Amino acid sequence: MAATTTAAVSWQPQEAGFKEICGLLEQQISPSSDKSQIWQQLQHYSQFPDFNNYLAFILARAQGKPVEVRQAAGLLLKNNLRTAFKSMPLTNQEYIKAELLPCLGSTDRQIRSTSGTIISVVVQIGGVLGWPELLHTLVKCLDSNDMIHMEGAMDALSKICEDIPQVLDAESPGSSERPIDTFLPRLLQLFQSSNATLRKLALGSVNQYIMLMPPVLYMSMDTYLQGLFILANDQSSEVRKLVCSAFVQLIEVRPSFLEPHLHNVIEYMLQVNKDPDDEVSLEACEFWSAYCEAPLPPENLRAFLPRLIPVLLSNMAYADDDESLLDAEEDGSLPDRDQDLKPRFHSSRFHGSDDAEDDDDDIVNIWNLRKCSAAALDIISNVFGDEILPTLMPFVQSKLSLLDDASWKEREAAVLALGAIAEGCINGLYPHLSEIVVFLIPLLDDKFPLIRSISCWTLSRFSKFIVQQGAGHREGHEQFEKVLTGLLRRILDDNKRVQEAACSAFATLEEEAADLLAPCLEIILQHLMCAFGKYQRRNLRIVYDAIGTLADAVGDELNQPKYLEILMPPLIAKWQQLSNSDKDLFPLLECFTSIAQALGSGFSQFSQPVFQRCLDIIQAQQLAKVNPASAGVQFDKEFVVCSLDLLSGLTEGLGSGVESLVSQSNLRDLLLQCCLDDSADIRQSAFALLGDLARVCPAHLRPRLPEFLDVAAKQLNTPKLKETISVANNACWAIGELAIKVNQEVFNFYQRE
Repeated sequence: MAATTTAAVSWQPQEAGFKEICGLLEQQISPSSDKSQIWQQLQHYSQFPDFNNYLAFILARAQGKPVEVRQAAGLLLKNNLRTAFKSMPLTNQEYIKAELLPCLGSTDRQIRSTSGTIISVVVQIGGVLGWPELLHTLVKCLDSNDMIHMEGAMDALSKICEDIPQVLDAESPGSSERPIDTFLPRLLQLFQSSNATLRKLALGSVNQYIMLMPPVLYMSMDTYLQGLFILANDQSSEVRKLVCSAFVQLIEVRPSFLEPHLHNVIEYMLQVNKDPDDEVSLEACEFWSAYCEAPLPPENLRAFLPRLIPVLLSNMAYADDDESLLDAEEDGSLPDRDQDLKPRFHSSRFHGSDDAEDDDDDIVNIWNLRKCSAAALDIISNVFGDEILPTLMPFVQSKLSLLDDASWKEREAAVLALGAIAEGCINGLYPHLSEIVVFLIPLLDDKFPLIRSISCWTLSRFSKFIVQQGAGHREGHEQFEKVLTGLLRRILDDNKRVQEAACSAFATLEEEAADLLAPCLEIILQHLMCAFGKYQRRNLRIVYDAIGTLADAVGDELNQPKYLEILMPPLIAKWQQLSNSDKDLFPLLECFTSIAQALGSGFSQFSQPVFQRCLDIIQAQQLAKVNPASAGVQFDKEFVVCSLDLLSGLTEGLGSGVESLVSQSNLRDLLLQCCLDDSADIRQSAFALLGDLARVCPAHLRPRLPEFLDVAAKQLNTPKLKETISVANNACWAIGELAIKVNQEVFNFYQRE
């Protein structure tokens, strides 16, 4: 080791190489430079074995160069080490490590921070046991009382704790000592530092070990809790946020530690839930949901509800800087940008359960204090039920009575609150629900778009009641029709946010209403297809969902010429317009799946081109998997999964009528390939289709029956069964369907096995 260290330290850069690399880095950070050309030159240099030594030297020792150049060298070094560190000569590894450690004491904060990031990367790759100098240096710096060295060491240590906390919680060979045993007492001591950065980094580092709970933290819990109480009112909002985070994690993982202090902790969280810093109040607000889900008695929280509920309601109003306020003004005629399109995930077809998980009710993506407060009120209402109504309803009523334009955000928050408690307080609200619905219907036409959108959502939360009343008596049916026509009006709103909320709410109402929708089918289809022609790409996906949900709800009621004339021509036009590699095809494939199942034999007039296109898509994707250039598209398993599921929908809808399509195709061979695919999602949908085909046209599977049975049986005997249980479920179901139809051959196959 001594010889290696000597060799590492003896490395020296050549002046020409040093100047050239510095020159390239200077060009790289220049806004006017040709980045791709510089990147190619840097890649050329990276082929030299000691290139990363130069980068480490520039970061650590090029004092005459601008700090931005040194930092650029460090960031490039970090990226290189991720892929190259393990294959480097040991002497180069040791040189880089040796150069990084003194940087922790650099007078420049950026150099310290960059070095800390690189040190964390090296530890991720090689651990700490092979780098004893690092632990020694960190301890020495933390004990130095020199603020610069302490900050540098704490920066590196906090990054290690955040990225790979477990490496400090591992026993050293031949010893029961763990590095965290050395660091934790020092971190707890730093809670009392006069330096806010040190307090923040030390607390953040300890918080990383709540989940792991090493013995040293378990034994030091009293000291840790005392430290949290001392920091609870820290001047730094970042420290207060971390205190809240610690209490939230403790209540989730080790609530017993907080039980003796619960009254004080709840009192504190209630106080910081009103913190002027939104990030602190958001972290504090997470506590209420965590408490309600912890194995703790609700009584401890009950006494605080009269003070907590008004705070939650107040925080549910839109903040002035909420970006949703800007989004809310977006005109529905403006095309969506690519970044507006949320990623979407298709759930593979699953036989054996109807309990698909509902999508999140909320219609905006960004988690914030408003959302968190509404979620907390929702879960509190589920725990405490109707007993929160005497506190809550006077506040809601007072907010709803504020009719001036300036108070619209408070009115909107009150409508959100009604939606949030719709499930938990349903018994107490039930006698008043007709009045609540009567009150909400006019809000669908409010001048403020966000009141229109939240009214759609809140009405959807009462869908079950609205439908029950609609089926029960004349007044209830009139109210059901008013809600339905109100939501249809909002589906054609000019505002994108309102369109999205109305379409989602309508889909929820459809699920509850089912055949109650049959008399209104024509007007519903007219509105949905009008929206189909009007919407931009993002909201178009929700229209597809609403059409698919309608088909699921009304079933073969849809199979009438007057309805098909409204529904099918626009969908077929869109189907023909989209290419086989366009991701906008996914929701359309899903929509057609529901329509095919609903129409049954009525879909036969559209079935041939749909069937053939599904096969073409699967074939193109299987080629793309092995040769994207030849296929002309990049492989994406969702195309295969959606196409298989649509073929299942066709098979289910057409029944034996699908036989003529199957007999003239190569579906059998494509399906076997899908059953053998390495993607569990593809296999899951493939076995669902196999079972569907076994029910209606088993003869076409017979030539490859042993192969299908073999691959299906293998799904039931895999070491990763827990992760692929849905695949196994569908494979098992397919074997059962085959056994019913071609029982003797199945019996013979398994007898041979």
